[in-house]
This record gives sequence, C-alpha cells and structure tokens, in this order.
Amino acid sequence: MTQPIENYALLGNCRTAALVSNEGSIDWLCFPRFDSPACFASLLGEVDNGRWKISPHGKVLSSSRAYRDGTMVLETTFTTETGTAKLIDFMPQGDRSCIVRIVEGVDGGVVFDMDLVVRFDYGRSVPWVERVDPHTLTAVAGPDMLVLRAPTPIKGRDHHTTSRFSVTTGERLAFSLTHQSSSKPIAEPIDPYGALTTTEYFWLEFSDRCPDVGEWTPAVKRSLITLKALTYQPTGGIVAAATTSLPEHVGGERNWDYRYCWLRDATMTLLAFMNLGYFEEAQAWRNWLARSVAGNPEQMQIMYGLAGERRLPEYELPWLKGYENSKPVRIGNAAATQFQLDIYGEVADAMAQARRGGLPTHRRSAAIAEVIMPFLEQAWRKPDEGIWEIRGQALHFTHSKVMAWVAFDRAAILTETNKGSREKIARYRRIADEIHAEVCAQGYNEEMGCFVQSYGSTLMDAALLQIPLTGFLPPDDPRVVRTIDMMEKRLMRDGLLLRYETQHGVDGLPPGEGTFLVCSFWLADAYGLMGRQADARALFERLLGLCNDVGLLAEQYEPHAKRMLGNFPQAFSHIGIINAALNIHRSQQPAQQRAHPDADVVEPQVLDVGA
Repeated sequence: MTQPIENYALLGNCRTAALVSNEGSIDWLCFPRFDSPACFASLLGEVDNGRWKISPHGKVLSSSRAYRDGTMVLETTFTTETGTAKLIDFMPQGDRSCIVRIVEGVDGGVVFDMDLVVRFDYGRSVPWVERVDPHTLTAVAGPDMLVLRAPTPIKGRDHHTTSRFSVTTGERLAFSLTHQSSSKPIAEPIDPYGALTTTEYFWLEFSDRCPDVGEWTPAVKRSLITLKALTYQPTGGIVAAATTSLPEHVGGERNWDYRYCWLRDATMTLLAFMNLGYFEEAQAWRNWLARSVAGNPEQMQIMYGLAGERRLPEYELPWLKGYENSKPVRIGNAAATQFQLDIYGEVADAMAQARRGGLPTHRRSAAIAEVIMPFLEQAWRKPDEGIWEIRGQALHFTHSKVMAWVAFDRAAILTETNKGSREKIARYRRIADEIHAEVCAQGYNEEMGCFVQSYGSTLMDAALLQIPLTGFLPPDDPRVVRTIDMMEKRLMRDGLLLRYETQHGVDGLPPGEGTFLVCSFWLADAYGLMGRQADARALFERLLGLCNDVGLLAEQYEPHAKRMLGNFPQAFSHIGIINAALNIHRSQQPAQQRAHPDADVVEPQVLDVGA
C-alpha cells in the first residue's frame, strides 16, 4: 500500500538520498548519485519495483521516530507485545555509496523481518543475485552491483532476499548495502559502528555552527541539514528535491523530475547559507553557478545536472504505475530547454548577494556579466515560459520582467562596487528604468487595481510577491498593497497560497494542484516588510505546523485532504523556513545591527539589494 508522502524521512550522504517510511521501508534510492537510476522504486510503483524493509514481525503496538539531534541519523522505535527495539538508519559519508541499518534491542525481545528487493533501472531490471558466503550476497545488473552484508541468515524467495531474526535488550545487529562497479572485486566491508560515529560527527560539526534564532532554531537547523543533504558535495550543486514524479495533483500528470539544480534557487540558497554564517557552502554553490552558466548567454539554461550537465532529456517510464496511479513517471526535465527570462535576474542577484555577504569575487563574474548584459538588453523584450515553466504559449510575464529589472539594477550595483565605468553604470540604470516603467504600465491592471500575471491578463500569480521582496517597489506602495490584497482573495486556500490562477490551456496542462509552500513563505516575508508582524508570525507558524514528524516539507500541501504533494523534501520549502524564521526573529530584536559571521545571530537580509 502506498504511503503518504509525509510518512517518509530522508537519508543522505551529500551525494545521493533515500526515502524511508515510518514502517522501516526504504522505498526510494538512487545509487550512486541523486540522478542515477533508482534501485528501489516502489515509491512510484509496487513492492516488486524495489524496496528494503526491516520491521517487526507481527503486530506493532506503537512506533515513533526522530533524527538524532543535529544529524541525518534516523531512529525509529517499535513497541510490540514482547518488547521494544530501535531501527537506526544512516548513510555514511565518503566516496562509497552505502546505507547502514542497525537493529538494537531496547527492552524485552522483538522478532524482525527483513525483505530486500533490488530492481535496477528504476524498478525494471531484476539483478543476478549470488551468495558470496552465508551473510553476504551480491546483486548485479550491467555496470551496477549492490553488496548486502547481513549478520543473520538470509535466503532467497521469488526474487526477494529475506531474513527473520530477533534482538533482545542491549543486542545490536548491523546490516549494510553498498553500491560499487560490477567490474571490480567486492570491496572490503565497512565498520558499521565506526561509520555511525563518524557520520554523527560530520553532521554535528556542520549543524553546531547554526546560529541561535530563538524559538525557531530547531526548525532552522533541520532545514539547514536538509539543504546540506540535498547538496552534491563533489560540485556544490543543490538538487531541488530528492525525488521524481511525486504528483502535484494525485492521479494527474503534473509529475516532474526535480533531481537537478535550478538557477533560480541560487539567490535564496545563497541568502540562507550566508545569513546563517555558512560562507563555505555559499561559496561552493556560487562556484557551481559560475561554472554552469559559463559560455554563450543565449545557451544559459534554467537548470543543470549535478556537475553542470546541460542535456537533461525527458522521457517516461511506462512500467511504473506512478505514485497513487499518477502518470506519467518522468525522468529528465524538458523545461531545461525553455527560455525563462527571470534566471538572468536571479544570477545577477546571486552575484550581488555573494558580494554583499563578503564572499570574494569569482574570477569569472566580470566576464559572465560582459556577455550576459548585452544579450539581455535585447532579450528582456521577448515573451518567455516564466518561473512556473508553463508548457503552453510564451507570454510577457510580469514577474519575468521584474527579474529582468533586477538583473540591470544589480549589475549597476556590482559595477559601481567594482569601480566600473560610469558610462556602463548609467546604461544599466537607464535600461532598468525603462523596464520599470513598462512593468508599471503593462503589468498593472488599472481596472483590478493590482499587478497581474502577464501583460493584459486578469489572472493573479504569487510570483508577484517578488515585487516588494526584490525592492522593485516599496512594500507600502499602494499598488503592492492592493496586489497582495487580491492574492489573498483569489489565490489563498485555507490560509495558504496557490502559485497562480489557471485557465484551461494557459499553462499547457489540466488544472489542479496543491498550495505551493514557498509562495506562502514569500507572503510571510512580505507581511513582515509591510509591518504586518502578527500576520507574518501566524502564517509562519501555520507553515511550520505542516512539517512532518521529522521536520520535512514537500513542494506543496493540499489543505482539504491535509496531505503533502509534490517532490520531497523540497529545497525551496526549507529555504523558505530559514529565511522567514530569520526575518521574523530579526523583527523581534530591539536593535538590528549586522553581526559578524562568528556571532550568535547573523542579521538576515531580504532580497532588497539596491532598493
């Protein structure tokens, strides 16, 4: 039976990730990278599409789970009629891709069942399984090999590997599953208990540097750890989520692959890391950005692979039924080829934020600006597919034009900061003013008294919140106030925001999706800028209440069904937690003085460079 998305927790090693349910079943795992073909894909199909379950045999009276504080080590405690035992799950750090599962007796005795179903190539390929010794087996399909090491007797049945065992008080049994090339000799086993110690140290060393943000500190720290876990450490790229094709509408076709790196995440990611004092991580992300966008500006993409790969061809997997029959299951993302004007503003803003945050100038920054800005002087006039990646007709999206203004505004600031030519600064300012005037004239609907989704439209779009957040207009500007009022009337569902209003065919897909969580975080930030502190706090607390029992959020939330939707966990949602928490915390302080990165609190910055 399919588990609700919120029943899952994340395991990660900064190279790939797994989702484990509250019943002890790992239902999604890609080895060795986030974007590798899954070897456990039952999340999007059936049990026989791959999973690894360790759970008590028979009736479970109660269960609970939590991460060890400040780490990605997950503990699930099961209580049965005969006793209590704990399942400890983690992914060790290092070059080897591995999952370790330790079963520990707490009280009395508990009988467990283990069921391992390996299916390579997203649940399609049944591997050749061989027993190396009574406690070791290998599963091979093409270039991939998984090596299971179990402390208990294992047996094969119907392409499943099973074991029944028991633990008593104080007893520990460690299982490991390691990925390696099938062409190489079987690697030596890891020490599971030593790996647990080093893994805990890695995460604690990282998370202990998180500054105090009052009552929000636990949520901020968990979100920070989640962002780190979604980072591909070899390059610094951050995936949007650990999964593909978890639906935005159950039973629908809004199912996308989010295991790639979006440029528009750059500004908010840099902001979150720098505001928390994590300048090394911010610099790694900025360096990934500089490598990925290098080249012809006309070929700049909205997203890239983990190492900056450009080709992300989209295709479907017909053998998987999809999460709760939500088809198709997609691999790759065709939106990588779209023209989205806003990414140029996001890149410029990311560079400005990095400069403002004290990061040293990247050697390629000036060269990138030299080729991007002349291109953008002409390109900003074109229609595009917009931030929400519509698959219908390109439009003149108001948000896209606002972000084009951001590009020239930030370019002028950077040029001024770097003591560039006055002529260039003046040109950037002139074009920014031209864009500003056009947006205020054509992106504003006089009859409705607010900004709208695109020129000539009557539809609302939550991306318009970037108008005050980027400093395009002051938050107390009557046009901004009326726009937010209209959003509250037309986009709000049970206190949360939809991304945009849909009309059939506008975005090329059938209507229907949940509320988009990052938009509600933007609204909380906008409330704060407008002086509506009580509203900002109330909305933020509502959003925090949507986190699951281990502090994770998906992309969307369906308020009527009270369930998460979309890919999970979503980096954007956790960036929203960090930035909103910092902004609210700052508003509660008696003085807002910028702190040194080593101080207890680092002053947050809304996206107001040049405002």
